[in-house]
Amino acid sequence: MTLWQLFQKLRPFVRPYRTLVIATLVLTLIGSLTAQVNALTLQYAVDSINHLIKAGQGLAQGWHILITISAVLLVKEVVNAVVQFGQKFYGERLRIMVSQDLAQNIIEKFLTYRLTFFTEDDNQAGKLQTRIDRGIGSLTRLVQIFFIDILPLFTSAIVALGLMFYANVWVGTVALCIVPVYFWLTYIQAQKLGGWRRKLRQGREQKSQGILSIINSITVIKSFNRENIEADKQLGLQKDLTQNQMQTRQTSFLFDGLKTFIEQIGVVLIIILTAYFVLTRQMSIGMIMYHVLLFNNVSAPIRQLHRIYDEINDAMIYSESFFTILEADHEIEPTGQQKPAIAGQFELKQVDFHYPNGHHALKDISMTIRPNKITALVGLSGAGKTTLISLLDKFYLADSGSILLDGVDLKDMDTAYLRDHIGLVLQKNHIFQGTIEENIRYGKMNASMAEIVEAAQQASIHEQIMTLEKGYASDALLLSGGQQQRIAIARMFLKNPPIIFLDEPTASLDAIATEQIKHSLDQIKQGRTVVIISHSLSQIIDADYTYVMKEGRIVEHGEHHALYKNSQVYKEIFNAMAKSLNIEKIARTLNPDEDLTA
Repeated sequence: MTLWQLFQKLRPFVRPYRTLVIATLVLTLIGSLTAQVNALTLQYAVDSINHLIKAGQGLAQGWHILITISAVLLVKEVVNAVVQFGQKFYGERLRIMVSQDLAQNIIEKFLTYRLTFFTEDDNQAGKLQTRIDRGIGSLTRLVQIFFIDILPLFTSAIVALGLMFYANVWVGTVALCIVPVYFWLTYIQAQKLGGWRRKLRQGREQKSQGILSIINSITVIKSFNRENIEADKQLGLQKDLTQNQMQTRQTSFLFDGLKTFIEQIGVVLIIILTAYFVLTRQMSIGMIMYHVLLFNNVSAPIRQLHRIYDEINDAMIYSESFFTILEADHEIEPTGQQKPAIAGQFELKQVDFHYPNGHHALKDISMTIRPNKITALVGLSGAGKTTLISLLDKFYLADSGSILLDGVDLKDMDTAYLRDHIGLVLQKNHIFQGTIEENIRYGKMNASMAEIVEAAQQASIHEQIMTLEKGYASDALLLSGGQQQRIAIARMFLKNPPIIFLDEPTASLDAIATEQIKHSLDQIKQGRTVVIISHSLSQIIDADYTYVMKEGRIVEHGEHHALYKNSQVYKEIFNAMAKSLNIEKIARTLNPDEDLTA
């Protein structure tokens, strides 16, 4: 991405604040003019005082010169202070407003992306966060650099260079010739630093992802006493990052020295050339200071250029990754237009699906999920059960085959409308930062408090909520895992959809809570289409129809009794579940007088 392309991408975010931009430009023009006052004043002072001395006059005749200089410089400083305040204030306001819009825009945009976008290796949470945060910071810094640093400096430099040419073409030419040499060195420096800066970006992303991984895995790390191993991993990443940083600094310092040398050559040439014209009586002695100060205004951007250029290049690198996320229109979740009445019958015909990493998760899946019935998906871990539910909820699209809901292909159905009619309860549901009330209300944003309480009662969590000091205003993240699961179930009760997907809904609950939730789920299952994944015998037995999955395929299906009697895989899984519960000993405990061997 070139700098011009970057400015083109930033333009829509700056356009709403063009009043701020115009005000900054006006102040910049005023500031560039006041920046030349010192040179003009000093030339006037030196020539006037020199004239008085040659005429044999002293302080008595020179008071008016001192008063004039003092008045001009004082007014100039007052004007300059106002201008600088305005430039910084308007520039900072512009930066803050653009930052706000960039952040909101990218959040709104990636919320529309497909789930596959967030499961790609290069889009891990830590990496995305680093790209977004640094991208916004870099872009807004770029706006600030342009309006607070570059624009005032270069406007002042152009005005100063014009005054130098007006005074003497040769002096102006010398000053002008120094600038392209300096720009050329800066360009070569940027070319050499580009690759190292990209490595720095990758290193920072890996470091952020590593820290996030440690935080999420801290319990496992401590339980296995692997603190040293994780520390060594981070040390390796940090060493690579440090090496890249040192290489970047080394290159920068080398070129900075060369550029300072070129600038000083320019100063020396200006002094020698101006002195020559003074000695040949083509200029007054005051012109020496006049040209030196003006060249100082010309070289000021040059002195700042390496810093500005470094920041611009850094901004461009992070901006590339930021706009890669912002402009990933191909990742926008597809949606259709149809909004048919929902009865709840799914038909899958020869469905195949691969994850972005290439894993072939579903293979030639053909099945029917009947409306107002309970359908169980049974299989070992990794069989593809959760993936199948993700396709039914349109989180992913099948690679081939078709999925119909009440005769309408899911691809043609409005995605938001579809999900409004589906309730999803996972093995581990996400709880948002906020109160219990807010988390339950997520199921129906306009729900009344009475409806929220009713949903909590259905999920058997109301009594526990009322024992908390703040009740429904308590922090939901402070609840136990089982309590959070019931909050998620209450959220689904509040939504009250005609289709329900249950993926191990009671896996993290204790036995009593599981029984309570099972009773509640049994109530809400009535008259709805239910698809359930469970390793609970009671949940499976209650299903009207069962599909058995193995390695991404449907290998057996039927009603429970017939399936158990005539199948192999289902029988093995069911028997393994029963043995894991130690049913024989449980039966002896419940019926100690009954002979179970008879």
